[in-house]
Amino acid sequence: MAYFGLISPGMLNMTALKISMNAGKIEGLKFSIGASLVVFFQAGIALYFADYFTNNPKVIAILKIAAVFIFFALAVFFFMLSKKDLNPKATNEKNNFFVKGILMSSINMLAIPFYLGISIYLSSKDKIIMEQPYILLFVFGASLGSFLIFYTYMVFAKIINDKVSFIAKNINLILSLLFFGLAIFTLIKILR
Repeated sequence: MAYFGLISPGMLNMTALKISMNAGKIEGLKFSIGASLVVFFQAGIALYFADYFTNNPKVIAILKIAAVFIFFALAVFFFMLSKKDLNPKATNEKNNFFVKGILMSSINMLAIPFYLGISIYLSSKDKIIMEQPYILLFVFGASLGSFLIFYTYMVFAKIINDKVSFIAKNINLILSLLFFGLAIFTLIKILR
C-alpha cells in the first residue's frame, strides 16, 4: 500500500530522483533511507490512533470538519508554491542527504492521515490485527514500501524525468487542485 500510495510524482520521490541524478545513487539511497525511517514512525503513530478513532466515532466527525480547513489550506499552500521556480540546481557541495530525507519526510503532512485511513479501513474489514507483532510488521512494511518506491524512482530516473516532466514541473498546481477538490468533496459529504 505504501508503494502504490506514493507512486505518483511527489515531493519525496521526485527529490530522490533529482538527488540520484545530480549527486549519485549512493546519495539518493541515503536520502531514501532517511525518508523511509520517518515513515516507520509515521505509520506507527497512525496505527496507534487508528485504534482510538475506531472506538470513538465522534472524534472522526470532528476531524472531518477540520479536514475541510486543512485541505483548503493545503490547496492554497501548493498553489503558492506552483508560482515559484522550484527547479533544483546541480551542486557540487556535499549535503547530508540522510538528514535531508529525515527532514523532508517529517514535514510530509499527508503520511500520517494516509496510513491512518488505511489502518482504519483495514481494521473495519478485519484485515489487520491491532496487537504485536502485527503492528510492527505493518509499520515495517510501510517503511519498506516507501523505500522501494523511492528506489524505483532512482533506478528509472532518466526515463521518469523525461516522461513526467510536465507533471514534475506542475506538481504543486496539480496538488493544489487535488486538495481543493478533496476539500469540496469532504464539505459536501459533511453537509449531507
